[in-house]
Amino acid sequence: MDNLDYGIIGNCKSAALISKIGSLDWCCLPNFDSYSVFAKILDEKIGGSFSFDVTGDYKISQKYIHKTNILVTLFSNGSDAFECIDFMPRYKNEDGSFYAPPDIIRYIKVICGKPKFIPKYDPKLEYALGKTELKVELDYIKSINNEDKYDTLYLYSNFDLQDIYNSNEITLSDNGFFVISYHEKILEQSLERCYLKLQRTRVYWLNWSETTTQYKYYNNEILRSALVLKLLSYDKSGAVLAAATTSLPETIGEVRNWDYRFCWIRDASMVIKVISNLGHKRLAQRFLQFIIDIIPDKDEKIQIMYGINGEKDLTEKTLDHLNGYHNSKPVRIGNAAYHQKQNDIYGILMDVIYQQFAEFECDLDNSEGLWTICKSIVHIVNVNWEKADKGIWEFRTEERHFTFSKLLCWVAIDRAIKIGVLINKTKLTKRWSALRDRIYNDIYENAWNEEVQAYTQSYGTSDLDASTLLMESYGFISPKDPRFISTVKATERELCNDGLMYRYKNKDDFGLPSSSFTICSFWFINSLYKIGEKAKAKKLFDQLLSYSNHLGLFSEDIDFKSKRLLGNFPQAYSHLALIETAANFSGGLTKEEEVMDAIHHE
Repeated sequence: MDNLDYGIIGNCKSAALISKIGSLDWCCLPNFDSYSVFAKILDEKIGGSFSFDVTGDYKISQKYIHKTNILVTLFSNGSDAFECIDFMPRYKNEDGSFYAPPDIIRYIKVICGKPKFIPKYDPKLEYALGKTELKVELDYIKSINNEDKYDTLYLYSNFDLQDIYNSNEITLSDNGFFVISYHEKILEQSLERCYLKLQRTRVYWLNWSETTTQYKYYNNEILRSALVLKLLSYDKSGAVLAAATTSLPETIGEVRNWDYRFCWIRDASMVIKVISNLGHKRLAQRFLQFIIDIIPDKDEKIQIMYGINGEKDLTEKTLDHLNGYHNSKPVRIGNAAYHQKQNDIYGILMDVIYQQFAEFECDLDNSEGLWTICKSIVHIVNVNWEKADKGIWEFRTEERHFTFSKLLCWVAIDRAIKIGVLINKTKLTKRWSALRDRIYNDIYENAWNEEVQAYTQSYGTSDLDASTLLMESYGFISPKDPRFISTVKATERELCNDGLMYRYKNKDDFGLPSSSFTICSFWFINSLYKIGEKAKAKKLFDQLLSYSNHLGLFSEDIDFKSKRLLGNFPQAYSHLALIETAANFSGGLTKEEEVMDAIHHE
């Protein structure tokens, strides 16, 4: 396993990662941010997994059922073959509520012959702390953590439980099932019940996909990314996770290992903006309600991130007993970045609120809550925009006047003014307009480096940063403005390496960055497209898509040399940027654009 060759399944409550050879290597139950019950991805020896051993003449392949988050792993030796169909149930009940239990169903389907496999069921509860004991009961195998007798896991199956417990070889003569559940089941588990849940879950995902905006080009890539983003939404609260994992390293053997199972206001807002454009109004409304719920007081400080149930304390700890992904320590749970001051979150959140007012109907109660948040954000920005902060990349020690933070402060005021116009509350907008102009002029004068001929990472430096490429998409500058074109060119020269982008190259708290940040490569391709270099942008886009894993999924980072996927997985940031970039190409290139661009780059 060298390339994060995993598929993700989930039900908007939790998620699991299944390797390309059908091994269940990561899952936290009952929720995304709960303790892990399988964590082989973080420790090969003691993490825990559930796999099927087959003889060497079996070939293994994997795919999603089209337009769903149901994963199929095929084991075949030619004459004997079976499929493992993995999913977490999710579908609507008759009363309109969703059935989404903390369960994983592994439906075993015989394709031909009499295939054989050895089940290797090895859960390790509570991040593999303490010892997990397995006990065979009458109708299930119960897993108990000896440190906490109340933490249990149940396995139901129509295969012989003793065979599973002892890892005896099983010969398939008919279909079978495994149900892994956080709860003891009340109803008897049967093949028919599992099959019904499979079909109802399949229909749910097909219906969801059908309501997603269709595109002429790259529609499959857009839809797969949209399905990933949906999986990273936590239905109970409306929160959106940055990724489904913790501590997958940005670079193998280094310490840039973070827990991403939380809701960053920035990441989630960007996701919601994209997913709204794809027609999924309910997701946007749920997230905005999450925001309203976590900011109850007009004067309360907005954190950059929250737990998926709105928790404010995300104290960071290390799990020293785990060796980490490919021995990349430490393994962390919690994230100390929640303390940080990052002024860009206000603009990103305001941009989503503006989109909600502009494109969707808001009920009066929601609108009033959002308008209160708007006024509160304007006040916070007015007090804070001139102060240094940690920036979008969460520098852990140094604070600076980051260009991106200033840009998003400008966005916050700009969108607040536009919201005021939309709802006929313009009394404040004259004062706000003056503030917007002050921020604009400050950026125009202080973020520009005449010598470098580019907007730089922070005031008074020559360091370049991929985040400045977003100045155009947020409406601060025209794509035809010589300053923007020059910034794109300078950023390409400094940060682009074989079509992949560094976030920045200057030294940070942990040394020099050594891998490509995937979202930045998409930003760069977008900016090339915007300045008219469409054919070049499309060529780089196709190249970047080829670096996804076998299922079209992306993590946070890509290694420059090997093109190996690194960082937490799958990453919401990467997939939202893929959708935005692909949507740019939805109209394709005219023949004239292709010819002119080819001439331009000869």
